[in-house]
Amino acid sequence: MAEETTEEGTAKEGTSEKRRNDENVIYVGRKPPMSYVLAVVTQFNTSGSDEVVLKARGRAISTAVDTAEIVRNRFVKDAKLKDIKIGTESITNEEEGRTSNVSSIEIILTMKKKSK
Repeated sequence: MAEETTEEGTAKEGTSEKRRNDENVIYVGRKPPMSYVLAVVTQFNTSGSDEVVLKARGRAISTAVDTAEIVRNRFVKDAKLKDIKIGTESITNEEEGRTSNVSSIEIILTMKKKSK
């Protein structure tokens, strides 16, 4: 029984952490990289968050990588790569009922908060 309680406690902490990060997640799609760079820089500056997550799937992965590199090298020099997670997601086509695998990436950028 004690193990179940521990697992539940961990699950609760995981969901609260996920909720906290939902506002810091930027989903990368078909727009040019500079659109997402603006979103990342805005997230760092206005919301005061110290962490931003870029998420992308398929062909948008290269745009997410470009965005992270532009942010780190040109705009937020003290931004660091905290983690990069890669994976595969199975997507079912509703019309044909066929399942296909799509690559996905999460790039987590962090920045130390400035002391006032």
